[in-house]
Amino acid sequence: MAKVVVHVMPKTEILDPQGQAIVGALGRLGFDGVSDVRQGKRFELEVDEGIDDEKLAEIAESLLANTVIEDWTVSREDSA
Repeated sequence: MAKVVVHVMPKTEILDPQGQAIVGALGRLGFDGVSDVRQGKRFELEVDEGIDDEKLAEIAESLLANTVIEDWTVSREDSA
C-alpha cells in the first residue's frame, strides 16, 4: 500500500471567505503580521502500489476538487 496526499486549494482568483475570516480572527486575538490566509483541504488516501499518477489525477479531478474554482496537487509519501 502507498500513502497519497491530495491538497486542494481555492484558485488564486477565487475569493476565500474562510481564509479572510481567519485573518480577521488572528488580528483580533493579537496575532499580528499575518496578511493572508487561504484555507484548503487535505485528503490522505491509502492506495495499491499499482495505481498510477494518471488514475490519481482522475480521482482528484472527478471527486476531490471542483476544478472550476480549485487547484489540486497529488504527492506520494514514504511509508514509514
